[in-house]
Amino acid sequence: MGDISSRAIEVLANADVVACEDTRRTGRLFKHFGIKHDTFLRLDLHTEESASSKVIRRMGQGDSVVFVTDAGTPGISDPGERLVQRVIEAGYEVSIVPGPSAHVAALAASGLSTGRYCMEGFLPRGGTARKERLEELATEVRTIILFEAPHRLVSTLRDLAEAFGVGRRACVAREITKLHEQYVRATLEELAEWAEGQPKGEFVIVVSGASPVDRPDDQRVLTAIRESIERGASTRDAVREVTRLLGVGKRRVYRLALSDSEDSPA
Repeated sequence: MGDISSRAIEVLANADVVACEDTRRTGRLFKHFGIKHDTFLRLDLHTEESASSKVIRRMGQGDSVVFVTDAGTPGISDPGERLVQRVIEAGYEVSIVPGPSAHVAALAASGLSTGRYCMEGFLPRGGTARKERLEELATEVRTIILFEAPHRLVSTLRDLAEAFGVGRRACVAREITKLHEQYVRATLEELAEWAEGQPKGEFVIVVSGASPVDRPDDQRVLTAIRESIERGASTRDAVREVTRLLGVGKRRVYRLALSDSEDSPA
């Protein structure tokens, strides 16, 4: 509650219509600050399309409408994106009351580079889309910011370690600005081990970008694989060794090793 600005309280108090992700949470917010408002319009991921039409209709009647989400800035990996698009398309003005933003707060406190970053939100949950996104991000030189749910935190950190290399530095931010706020800074491998303790809350993962050392081309990776095998390692052991040595994704190394073995003369 302490993070809300005086301007935000004034805007809420003067709104004709309050659209919100959760009517009960927003009701408690209004009660806490002594703002009287009788009716809230539910607008969440499931109702965004239909509720947006109601918002536009009320704006057409000259009403001022505010939109509130449960935490952080609306529309950032959150309900509100389609609402903003629909309102703009209808010819009405959209303005923002600045407030807490989880990815910016996590980045600032991470201890990692803040000069250039990319906000990736939630990774695809599985399948080819997830693998392709991880491979794409493995060579991203900017600091990477991700959101993740508690029950998927361990698997995501493991996948990141496998794709980026176990030694890549990262920070997990938990419960930002709340009672149990915590920042854990370590390698991806160490963070995956920490997450085994099943910490609760809302999480932001900040991962350092790839350095030139982290971005060897395919030929360098192939050379390292061949050298490892020539020293007597099996393909499996060579993949493991090269993954750790060069800090590249295990899937990429395995794919190159497999392709090389298929291309080798019998």
